[in-house]
Amino acid sequence: MTYQKVTIDRRAIPDDAVESHWTAADGWKLRRIDMMAQGPARGSILFMPGRGDIYEKYIETLAHWQAQGWNVTSADWRGQGGSGRMSDHQYVGHIEDFAHWIEDISGFWAEWSASRPGPHVVVGHSMGGHLIARAIQEKRIDPVAAVLSAPMLGLKGLGLPMSFGHLVTRMMRRMGRPERPAWKVSEKPASPLAIRQTLLTHDNDRYADELWWWGERPELVMGPASWHWVERAYESNIRLNAPGQWEKLRIPMLLIGTSADQLVDNKATLAAAARIPGAELLAFGREARHEVLREVDPIRDQVLQTIDDFLERKVAGTATERVGAAA
Repeated sequence: MTYQKVTIDRRAIPDDAVESHWTAADGWKLRRIDMMAQGPARGSILFMPGRGDIYEKYIETLAHWQAQGWNVTSADWRGQGGSGRMSDHQYVGHIEDFAHWIEDISGFWAEWSASRPGPHVVVGHSMGGHLIARAIQEKRIDPVAAVLSAPMLGLKGLGLPMSFGHLVTRMMRRMGRPERPAWKVSEKPASPLAIRQTLLTHDNDRYADELWWWGERPELVMGPASWHWVERAYESNIRLNAPGQWEKLRIPMLLIGTSADQLVDNKATLAAAARIPGAELLAFGREARHEVLREVDPIRDQVLQTIDDFLERKVAGTATERVGAAA
């Protein structure tokens, strides 16, 4: 498939995009954005961002898929962005248990997939990749294909083995209020804001986009996670990587990772790709940081081209089969 670059104003919501809310079973409202294909749709893509993320950061990527003929939807996870907070600390990311997010994505997927034409594809970045992978493992969503972008399949921040990290974070959680921030202002413990960009992207302008949106919509700003979040992240990763969990998956999956990632453990991504039957892997080195979808153009273009080709090969046939079955 020939790659076609899409250029838009990254600091404006497109005129044809619709911002709204989805209401979970318990009444919690999740902020969402929908961008419909112009003309008959190839199918529908749900993109779920990472910890502390906002969908504004990915407008450029959503517009790319829309231009490729997909209906595209993204949403902020419960407790971050425009989807409220789970503690009294506006700037601290907190959740009682990752299972709450699995319930949210399950309910959202059920309604979204029923209201959008298939094939239905899911793409998740970082924590979003972790959560959609768990939802697939637990049969809470049923995409025809999935893409995991720098997925949080292991944690890099504390530099500890999974089981020991879980033990340490359980202790830290008990030493004070579980909702207290686990670090100060950046993306991992002991990282000042001044070096935050060096963890995320080489692209100065795309990094600045997020800060611009924070200024325009200050209610979206989020900083560190709580100690309780960190402990639950270790627990959820142990569950995700348990023996037999990856091996049972039977849908096409593309994993994208970089060995230079200082936020998630890229070795866990490589290990998962080796365990998932038929999985494909796009691997980068020092040329790419964590936010591969917001990297400099040569890297980002390669990422999008790879995703486009993957979907063309793995999903186009599914669409044809469904049309034939319906006839």
